[in-house]
Parts: sequence; C-alpha cells; structure tokens
Amino acid sequence: MVVDRLENLDKYVSLNPLFSQAVDFLKSHDLQNMEIGKIELNGQDLVLNVAQTNPKTKEEAKLETHNAFIDIQIPLSGAEIMGYTPGKDCLPANATYNAEKDITFFEGLAENYLTIKPGMFAIFFPQDGHAPGITPEGVKKIIVKVKAL
Repeated sequence: MVVDRLENLDKYVSLNPLFSQAVDFLKSHDLQNMEIGKIELNGQDLVLNVAQTNPKTKEEAKLETHNAFIDIQIPLSGAEIMGYTPGKDCLPANATYNAEKDITFFEGLAENYLTIKPGMFAIFFPQDGHAPGITPEGVKKIIVKVKAL
C-alpha cells in the first residue's frame, strides 16, 4: 500500500508499466469536473472510474482484495477513511474470489484506518486488504484500475 500526495504520484510510475499512462491522464484532466462513469485508458488493462460513494461506516465497509488489478484511489469531494489489513491477515482465509469482478470480500474490521483527503491518493496492490469509502456523507472519487503485471 502507498499513501501520498497527488503531486508525488509520478514518483511511482516505475511500479507498473501502466502507471505512466494513468498518471499522464490524471495530470492532464480536470478531475473535479469529470462526470460519473468509466473511461478505458488502455482497454480493460487500465480503466478510470469516476464514482460517487454513499455514506458508509467502518462496520459497513468490507475488507476486499483484488487478484488481477491494482487500485489507485483518489478522493475528490471530501476526506475518505480507508481501512487496511495485509491480505494474508484477512479473514476468513478461504473467502470466495469472484473472478468476473476480480474481488474477494472478507469479514471483520480493518487493522488500521487512514484518512485520505482531497489532494492525496492511496494505491492498493493485490496483497493489500482495503476497506474504502468510509465517510459520513459519501465522496466523489477516482478509482483507477491498473492490471497487475
């Protein structure tokens, strides 16, 4: 997992060959005024999703992992709390993986919680259990799905 400020995002392009294209798009577009929806940046290997989340408590936020994709999550309209637990520590260990949606949901609360404010981002790799979207009002956010190579 990586948490940092948006102005430092380009320092992470070496982590995945597709990060450079994602960063170029994010730096060259007015993210605040993007409409809700999905944009394919490089077929299904690199997809940007502009989403509006609903209010969610820590108890309602399920820990999740992805096997095939890395998430770059960027809150736009307000602070978002994101839970984190190493994937190997998520329970139950035999949780069902949904290959079509590339997601496994787990039970219980995250071990740690971080507040990600506008101007910041979080990157979650396949080994990172995360519980995003914890906010009292919901937030507009960007989720970039990057094929893990």
